[in-house]
Amino acid sequence: MEFHVITLFPEMFAALDAGLIGRARSEGLIAITAHNLREYGLGAYRQVDDAPYGGGSGMVMRPEPIAAAIDAVEGESPGLVKILMTPQGEPFSQRIAREFATAARGLMLIAGRYEGFDERVRALVDREISIGDYVLTGGELPAMVVIEAVARLLPGVLGNPASLEEESFADGELLEYPHYTRPEEFRGMRVPEVLLSGDHGKIREWRRNEARRRTGRRRPDLSGATRKG
Repeated sequence: MEFHVITLFPEMFAALDAGLIGRARSEGLIAITAHNLREYGLGAYRQVDDAPYGGGSGMVMRPEPIAAAIDAVEGESPGLVKILMTPQGEPFSQRIAREFATAARGLMLIAGRYEGFDERVRALVDREISIGDYVLTGGELPAMVVIEAVARLLPGVLGNPASLEEESFADGELLEYPHYTRPEEFRGMRVPEVLLSGDHGKIREWRRNEARRRTGRRRPDLSGATRKG
């Protein structure tokens, strides 16, 4: 699957050479390409922003460089889902990550800077996505979040695909149950006896109950907490 990012800071995406995503890249399971928006800037100084009409603080990203970058990437890789990373977008979720993981060709992520995009940029994309109700200095980190969340759902990326089924939000309702490993006792805190029993039926039941209890306590807004808690 292909991930293309339009950004003023393509060097930031070298961070994705590490860990699970880096391995998936080296094995050819995914391809991540960062396109420098500055190359599509206007004039001798490659301008990509300008003062807002009507006044106000900060600068706004102009539509022409972004449109030119989108056109260039589409010319090389047609069929990408075009996604604008913006605090005003649809909240990102595991459901959306699964949806994006089925994209035929891949994703094109547009990372903004400054005070945001000229409003007309919105007409050039398919989706607008936010990773949370807070403001960052740019869309690069949100784009990385989307890439990792989607990439790990692709066949072959995770070493143990079964682990996807047990993670928080895997079923869209519950947080994941607590995990324990050695030692059996740490600073007076013991591993629950049921996990040492070897009774897999009781362990499954304990994990289900703990997932419901944890969801009800920490995320009562999730449907699983109210229906199953």
